[in-house]
Amino acid sequence: MTPSLRRAGGLSLADRLFSTGEDRRTARLIEESIEALERRLAEETKFSGGLVDVVSRYLLEAGGKRVRPVLAFLTAQLGSGITDEVVTAATSIELTHLASLYHDDVMDDADQRRGVPSAQYVWGNSVAILAGDLLFARASALLAILGERAIRLQADTFERLCLGQLNEMIGPQDGEDEVEHYLRVLADKTGSLISASAQLGIIFSGADPSYEQPVREFGEKVGIAFQLVDDVIDIAPSDENSGKTPGTDIRAGVATLPVLYLRQEAAAGDAAAAALLGRLAAEALSGATAADSDDAIRMLREHAVTGRTVEEARRYAHEAIAALDPLPSGTVKKTLIRFAETVVERTN
Repeated sequence: MTPSLRRAGGLSLADRLFSTGEDRRTARLIEESIEALERRLAEETKFSGGLVDVVSRYLLEAGGKRVRPVLAFLTAQLGSGITDEVVTAATSIELTHLASLYHDDVMDDADQRRGVPSAQYVWGNSVAILAGDLLFARASALLAILGERAIRLQADTFERLCLGQLNEMIGPQDGEDEVEHYLRVLADKTGSLISASAQLGIIFSGADPSYEQPVREFGEKVGIAFQLVDDVIDIAPSDENSGKTPGTDIRAGVATLPVLYLRQEAAAGDAAAAALLGRLAAEALSGATAADSDDAIRMLREHAVTGRTVEEARRYAHEAIAALDPLPSGTVKKTLIRFAETVVERTN
């Protein structure tokens, strides 16, 4: 699940009591722009009709918080506001994000996405991959309308998305630090698209170009923080509402940051860390009783490496906030700061 910036539009009672007129005006503008975005997305996911359109619109209709477009709408307030060009750029970014989800689910062999069966689970890998390709193509066509600058930014971002996925699958090279490799994968896979979203809002609202680097850095670091919090949420105890199994990623053999930290401790001679690492191996978990596998996940959750992961997420969130120093005070900066704080506070 992705953190939400929609608090900019759906203000709570506390927000209303302490918000300024500028905050409320910006919230209304963003809510109106989200509605326009949804209409545009519906149009841009029409292709040849029939099953092609059903598959291509499948994840769009499953929902989503539209965080990346909202970031573009928010940073556009530093310029001339949400222009038609900003809406076009935001539409392209969301299509790119949706396309990446189709491909991710195939590579991860995921059976669910956004509360519905994944596209590859319903129609097979080939159909899901081609649906993602169609959305990537449409996203590129939209950015071509905006000119070379947009095309180059899209190409650079798409390259980073692919590099992140490839490096994740290949793993670290001999002698490469596993933690550094993992953090670079997160920067490419998640941070790059969030970063591009914020930058596009600056570019196509005609805002001061000096704001581009701060929001790019903010987006990348907050994306890493989000994924690190995900690593912790993955091993959180289940509740009756979520129905999730704790340690889903670890059971699938994914080495999240707590596991990488545990490997470091085991390599340094910590016998208890080595023993727990053995219990957490995918083969060990799959062959263990439910009680034993749940106990191994619990031990990881209570281990100091999980606290270290939380602290690392907070560090990235703090760095994201610090990157915003050059931005003027006001609604945009305040909302971005709150967003970074919310990323590390979330529990699902």
